[in-house]
Amino acid sequence: MATEVQKKAVGAGTDWWRGAVIYQIYPRSFQDTTGDGLGDIKGITRRLAHVASLGVDAIWLSPFFTSPMADMGYDVSDYCNVDPMFGTLADFDEMIDEAHRLGLKVIIDQVISHTSDRHPWFIESRTSRTNPKADWFVWADPKPDGTAPTNWLSIFGGPGWEWDGVRKQYYMHNFLISQPDLNFHNPEVQDALLDTVKFWLDRRVDGFRLDTVNYYFHDKQLRNNPPMVYDTDGAGMETDTNPYSMQNHLYDKTQPENIAFLKRLRALLDTYDDRMTVGEVGDGPRSLKTLAEYTTGSDKLHMCYTFDFLGPAFDAGYIRKIMTTVADTVSEGWVCWAFSNHDVIRHVTRFIETPEEQDRVAKLSISLISVLRGSICLYQGEELGLTEAELAFEDLRDPYGIRFWPAFKGRDGCRTPMVWEAKAPHAGFTGGSTTWLPVPNEHAARAVDVQERLATSVLAHYRATLAFRKAHASLVDGDMAFIETNQDLLAFTREKDGERLLFVFNLTRERQKFTLPARFASVTPLDMPGFVSRLENEAVVLDAVDVFCARV
Repeated sequence: MATEVQKKAVGAGTDWWRGAVIYQIYPRSFQDTTGDGLGDIKGITRRLAHVASLGVDAIWLSPFFTSPMADMGYDVSDYCNVDPMFGTLADFDEMIDEAHRLGLKVIIDQVISHTSDRHPWFIESRTSRTNPKADWFVWADPKPDGTAPTNWLSIFGGPGWEWDGVRKQYYMHNFLISQPDLNFHNPEVQDALLDTVKFWLDRRVDGFRLDTVNYYFHDKQLRNNPPMVYDTDGAGMETDTNPYSMQNHLYDKTQPENIAFLKRLRALLDTYDDRMTVGEVGDGPRSLKTLAEYTTGSDKLHMCYTFDFLGPAFDAGYIRKIMTTVADTVSEGWVCWAFSNHDVIRHVTRFIETPEEQDRVAKLSISLISVLRGSICLYQGEELGLTEAELAFEDLRDPYGIRFWPAFKGRDGCRTPMVWEAKAPHAGFTGGSTTWLPVPNEHAARAVDVQERLATSVLAHYRATLAFRKAHASLVDGDMAFIETNQDLLAFTREKDGERLLFVFNLTRERQKFTLPARFASVTPLDMPGFVSRLENEAVVLDAVDVFCARV
């Protein structure tokens, strides 16, 4: 019996972001045009033709704002300017002109849960308890014994509070000590942040990726978080690299007041044509529930993504579980899926069992995510089948990786420079003598110019698969229903406007057969790019890491 997954939303097909394919660019690692070993805005403009050739709908730029770069730009000191290492506002305007000429929408990161401690707002706020911005950040008195106001922790390690000797108070920081949290309970803060959003809307930005969107508000009563309750008596705690996961974060994020702010943000965007938001929701086991709350209706976020597909699991049972949970939880909202981004180990490394299957797993991964219901994000370099780079400790730049080394090697392994020309110095990323992170030899061997010449390359497969997705409206925003199988196979249909497609994925390393349900009286095999759909005596035949597709 089929299990329905996500009913068609009202207005489906009328919004460009619904079912869109978004390509994430990490600016400092995409293309350097100045020779300083750091990517820049002009470099993005130079390489946009490559992005457009993939068949994507939009680009998402990780932060390029003025910043001391303690957290690679996620510590903003000026929301309305480009950091000189990336270029100028004029460079940005030229980039958006070229993107729009190529038919690409432009989405930028908005990191508004916190600022850099060098932002003028925080510099003023910390001078006294009575200055005009004294209440713009989360300040609190110590406990009588001098300890922090609550037990809240920082994701980057240690307490989530830092003492300031001038104000003789603690300030809250969910991330680095140099990233103080803004006080969203203050309407002036909300107004100021919405003004920065308007600045970029007026520069013709098409959308915003909202970093840590459920971290905006904190509990005004400053209540302590309880411990996380595990399924068994403490099982799993000993494997946690970061103590942050040992708390149930009831009070330091995901507060009910956030809904009203998201409505204010949406109301601003709705005064412009065709703009969108996609929120990053990191809320542990509550993430999908939070996603539903933030996307239900037409007055909050357009869509959100969670971390459900950014972990090690790549099996039929897990994917089905997540998708059916979405069906049960997110009745009206819209989801954006990704296997990789700038914060996690590249998915080919996570999913492969042997090096020999690198290309096949890379190809099947895009084939799978491209036919799930929702929008999708691709991360630069995944179209080349890149694996996670192995870096030495002395090469690390990520404060998170440095803090938790060697138990966790950080995020630099997925942030190494993009590889364009295999034989060029630094694989064509820069004409300078050094790069901010090393370019692995194994990455250079898979450069764009090498794969351009191969009809069977991962790059060619990405282009063909995204073209296949666009050729079938049911894959963009059609209905989805799962079909009962054994737990080794993932089978479902996508349907819209009289077209119904059947997909059966074998994510195992063994040959599998699947007997078609009797209701599929007429089946016409349809080869997906890179894979051959085979039927033998009305049974689907699948090799290891394989997919069958058919019209039914």
